[in-house]
Amino acid sequence: MTIDPTAFQQYRHTANNKTTLPRLLLGAVVVIPFWLGTTAAVLFGGTYAFAVWQAASGTAPPGGGAVQDFMASPAGILAALASFAGIWLGLWAAMRWIHREKLTALIGVSRRISWSGFLKGLTAVLITSLLSEILLYGLQPDIARGAIGLSAWLSFLIPIAALTFLQTSSEEMLFRGYLLRGLASRFRNPFIWALLPGLLFTSLHWSPGSSAAINACVLASIAAFALLLTLLVYATGNLGAGFGAHLGNNLTGFLLISHQQSYNSFALFNAKPLEAAGWTTSDAVLIASIGIVSSLLTVLLLLHPRSPLKVEPDMARAGSVR
Repeated sequence: MTIDPTAFQQYRHTANNKTTLPRLLLGAVVVIPFWLGTTAAVLFGGTYAFAVWQAASGTAPPGGGAVQDFMASPAGILAALASFAGIWLGLWAAMRWIHREKLTALIGVSRRISWSGFLKGLTAVLITSLLSEILLYGLQPDIARGAIGLSAWLSFLIPIAALTFLQTSSEEMLFRGYLLRGLASRFRNPFIWALLPGLLFTSLHWSPGSSAAINACVLASIAAFALLLTLLVYATGNLGAGFGAHLGNNLTGFLLISHQQSYNSFALFNAKPLEAAGWTTSDAVLIASIGIVSSLLTVLLLLHPRSPLKVEPDMARAGSVR
């Protein structure tokens, strides 16, 4: 199975002459205060409103931590997802004032989301996520019904999907769009333009509450998934398929089977949290293997020439790419 690099070559060359390494680093730095500022506004504003509501309803726990209570609540999860709007705002500012480009330049060669790629990426990851959940069930069958009722789950389905798309698309725009495209426009070596954003993306998923073995297995799975997302950009020259794949991955955890205690308010089923005690090193190795195999199967579904879900390249018309 080979990948035609033509679409990616067009994508990397859409960057203008203001996409220098110093400007790229400056733009990445600019994104940080937007992200942190939005997170702080959502965190403290949401916590205050939540505390007022608790006091008015008489449900405030004695001496409880307001921030922890809010973030553990369904409203806190929604707020946490909404905070990723800061990445979009930061990228808009960086593209507008540092690179003098439109934000849509990061999306792909055509500057439009490939919706066919989006749907294929979403479908493929939902399929392989189901397979990985079956394998994880064989490893750890302790799965319980979540606290949320079916009617409430259905009412939150669209808001959660929309906010999850906000979160996942912002990460794709930053790591597979802004950083990857910017570095690829300056360097031909994939160990620079592919590896560096992938390592940064992976490192942000470190969990201080988990054991070293579980963190290692999670980071290995995330690294494999980051490689998949990078290959999709390389094959298509567009972020659409990555948008769909990343959304499918996160929706599975938020809405179907949660493996994180802090993000299980909307999940129909709860598995044993990865941050819980009792996982062995062999468990961690198996979890990592399942994650890696799932990503490899997704690669086959989306990139194999005989697959019905094969994604198509986003090709520019002659003379339309600078």
